[in-house]
Amino acid sequence: MFHAVLRRLTPAHIPYLLVVTLVAGATLSVAAPAGARPFTPQDLVMLERVSDPRLSPDGHHVAYQVRETDYAGNHGVTGLWLADLPARAGDAWMPRRLTAPGVGSDSPRWSPDGRSLYFLSSRSGSSQVWRLDLAGGEAQPVTHAPLDIGSFKLAPDGHHLVVSMAVFIDCGTPECTRKRLDERAADKRTGQLYQRIFVRHWDTWSDGTRSQLFAYTLDSNGAATGAPVWLSRGLDGDVPSRPEGDDSEYTITPDGAAVIFSIRVAHGSDEPLSTRFDLYRASLDGRGEVRNLTPGNLAWTTSPVVSPDGRTLAYLATRRPGFESDRFGIMILDLASGSAHELLPNWDRSASGLTWSADGHTLYTTADDLGQHRIYAVDVAHATVRPLTGDGTVGGFTVARGALVYTLDTLGSPAQLYTLAAGGRPRQLTHLNQARLKDVRFGDYEQFQFKGWNDDTVRGYVVKPADFQPGRRYPVALIIHGGPQSAFGNFFHYRWNAQVYAAAGYAVVMIDFHGTPGYGQAFTDSISGHWGDRPLEDLQQGWKAALRRYSFLDGANACALGASYGGYMINWIAGNWQDNGAGPWKCLISHDGVFDARMMYYSTDELWFEEWENKGTPFADPANYERFNPVDHVADWKIPMLVVQGGRDYRIPEGQGVGIFTALQRKGIPSQLLYFPDENHWVLKPQNSVQWHEVVLDWMHRWTAH
Repeated sequence: MFHAVLRRLTPAHIPYLLVVTLVAGATLSVAAPAGARPFTPQDLVMLERVSDPRLSPDGHHVAYQVRETDYAGNHGVTGLWLADLPARAGDAWMPRRLTAPGVGSDSPRWSPDGRSLYFLSSRSGSSQVWRLDLAGGEAQPVTHAPLDIGSFKLAPDGHHLVVSMAVFIDCGTPECTRKRLDERAADKRTGQLYQRIFVRHWDTWSDGTRSQLFAYTLDSNGAATGAPVWLSRGLDGDVPSRPEGDDSEYTITPDGAAVIFSIRVAHGSDEPLSTRFDLYRASLDGRGEVRNLTPGNLAWTTSPVVSPDGRTLAYLATRRPGFESDRFGIMILDLASGSAHELLPNWDRSASGLTWSADGHTLYTTADDLGQHRIYAVDVAHATVRPLTGDGTVGGFTVARGALVYTLDTLGSPAQLYTLAAGGRPRQLTHLNQARLKDVRFGDYEQFQFKGWNDDTVRGYVVKPADFQPGRRYPVALIIHGGPQSAFGNFFHYRWNAQVYAAAGYAVVMIDFHGTPGYGQAFTDSISGHWGDRPLEDLQQGWKAALRRYSFLDGANACALGASYGGYMINWIAGNWQDNGAGPWKCLISHDGVFDARMMYYSTDELWFEEWENKGTPFADPANYERFNPVDHVADWKIPMLVVQGGRDYRIPEGQGVGIFTALQRKGIPSQLLYFPDENHWVLKPQNSVQWHEVVLDWMHRWTAH
């Protein structure tokens, strides 16, 4: 049943794939079947989503997870799949489901001998590690911890398991934390007393626990035995980081003796001000000190991986404290001497994630690049780098014994699994959603470029309406990305999907304005302190360039919309893009956008972001917060606006959205407020997502002519 023969993938064998950027007329066509229908929001939320591919140690098989949607239950359910990796083009791809439908399971991880898969599941009532023997039989629980396990990693020797659990750091055991949480739940009093800031983060109020690492010993059957060893004890911080950290933030040494992890240690009330994450080393047996490997670091270190021979630690690091969007460089640290250096100091891209090749000669990473997100191979000895993938966005990848498997999505396709073998071209492995999308028509898309602020080259994408007919003109949706150090590149977005608007009869324009990553760090840096001028100039110049180039764009029949920084920009545009007294917009849509920069500082969670972007605090440097503050331009607002706000958004809290709506209503401007009490900065629940799309599209249809 298990078969695959692949040549060893080394830097010498990996082909250099010519990267073709679609600019100035290079169009990617998305084939439309006969009798095709529009792509709907219901289609979007029901799509299967593949992620987290994991190759077996011998490189012959790949495990991966697929998220399906339980629409009636209003949530996603992730299941695990396994397939042999085809040795040649044309060989059959025959995946099999490993977990039952409707039973959530994720994070597949191979045992060192390749005979078992470990994974996380809540099938027992709490999140625990399970093991599935691939020779047959049912999955068996590995852990019976009193708390949910958030992430895990297997030691290379197969005899130890490192897990993360949220505990009270003044408790001696996980059981102590369980008892305290149960007592708190039984207490009729609900008041929470806080002694320092960072009382809430992203969408959750602090309960006083910390995500910490523990090590279990595994018996001959792969089950955890005895009490776990607390590895990160004594460090007041979270590992993995909250809210979105994962097992890439810690690694186990090849000899199975120690774990190396990234953590931000709090000192009083400085946590929401600091982006300093250090790398620490702890022995799996709990003996000896927990040692800081990066004591001279003042910024962010993360993604540690140890070379197969155990001598070298590779990790990612920024240089500027307080700047979360600084360039992540690849660092190499000699574990014997402690000396470290940057491997590619002149590579003007920000790396994301690291994986060693089996021979220790190559590091694999991903990075944004000119509207794409590619895999790169880094020759460690010669300090050279080259791309392995072309256009599109790589969401995750895995390397083993000459095999490379990754997910790839584009503006015209949700993610699929691909493989790249030495001397060959990428081959698509999965064809998920084929039945659901067989009658769907997508809009063609094209990347274009123009001169923006400072006469720099700026790029953007135009997506044609799905029913495009030459000679017709179409209403336009200008979608503005968030971040602001983010991008609307060549990928299939599940919250701001261009094809949904294309299916509704709109042409779509998206601009990667100054601040966007993937165009050099100076380009990314340029937005800090300049939220309202440089990116606005890019949007205005990009809008003009698109109208000149694409005759099917009806520039007098357009709406602009965005979330987060994109929502801020909508609020800024309302008072500052005033062509002919009202701007070119028929309507605006602001989702979780900053309205009052001063109050934003005092109510948001991560203060390091506010202080970096505004070059100080509002009490010490008030002019910096007033310079581009949308609230100061409400007198000039005229354009109808839809406001969307999440009640659990603590990044841009609900007072901002309510304030926007109040201003619009008091000025008599046509306006609506769509409020989700159970959503955070995003709209994640499937039925809420459909409602969001229906309200947004209804608002656009109301103000534009079709």
